[in-house]
Amino acid sequence: MTSVEEPARPGERIRDAARTRAEILDVATREFARAGYDGARVDEIAARTRTTKRMIYYYFGGKEQLFTAVLERAYGVIREAEQQLDVDHLDPVAAIRRLAEVTFDHHERHPDFIRLVSIENIHGAQHIAASEELGRMGSPALDVIRRILAAGRESGLFTADVDAVDLHAMISAFCFFRVSNRHTFGTLFGRDLVDPAQREHYRTMLGDMVIAYLTAERTAD
Repeated sequence: MTSVEEPARPGERIRDAARTRAEILDVATREFARAGYDGARVDEIAARTRTTKRMIYYYFGGKEQLFTAVLERAYGVIREAEQQLDVDHLDPVAAIRRLAEVTFDHHERHPDFIRLVSIENIHGAQHIAASEELGRMGSPALDVIRRILAAGRESGLFTADVDAVDLHAMISAFCFFRVSNRHTFGTLFGRDLVDPAQREHYRTMLGDMVIAYLTAERTAD
């Protein structure tokens, strides 16, 4: 009797397609982070996956769309972490510190995210601007920050006249710089900002800086 291979069931085809797409995104993330948008090659990404250049174009449409998909997934990771942040049971000071720690931990664990954001800034954020998904994504952290700031002002703990976007930028700036400028800073000043032995020092310092700014005594003009 002739053996005929059983065709894949619809559910299996969907899972295979999802695995292939995820593998392409994994490899593309590393390649774009390593070589930049202009330097990355779809041929090279295909060679490092179990698929072909033709299939990459089938799934994503082209290099520009592939890079956009990489950005969407990278931002999705931190947005998911923000959505899972539970600080409503904490006092405002502890809540802000926890929020800062989440950003600190994420940026440290995802150096490719830092590189991708730097690359996208070089390109004027054109891929983000064109992405409907990223436009809808927003930042769950801003809603959390707004609630914490409101609670802190109501309790009299927070004195700074700052909005959620400014505070988000303040936290992100330290976390981003620590990873993105690690090599130049280390070469110039002889200090490795991501030295594991100094991790808790910098993690605590970030929280202390933000809280000191929010709670500093201010005189009326």
